[in-house]
Amino acid sequence: MEKLKMHTPDLAEENYQKLAALFPDAVTETIDEDGNVVRAIDKDTLMQEINAKVVDGSQERYQFTWPNKKKSIVLANEPITKTLRLEREKSVGRDGKSGG
Repeated sequence: MEKLKMHTPDLAEENYQKLAALFPDAVTETIDEDGNVVRAIDKDTLMQEINAKVVDGSQERYQFTWPNKKKSIVLANEPITKTLRLEREKSVGRDGKSGG
């Protein structure tokens, strides 16, 4: 006897898979409310893919983004309390010899 599935299909998942197959450039990742990395669809990229003309944004641009990019920029600009110190016995000179 075949068991009945006691839940409806996940239509959002099915639609996501269809969009990902048709428009792979629109697939991205983001962070949810709990701080977990989750997959997502980039609306702006999808709009560019399905429209003959770009409707959002004032000009074309190259973007290199990732989750928490803004946070990493803030952290990169914070003052640091570390100092690099030369240790001659561990150094290697341009000629490859130790002691630099």
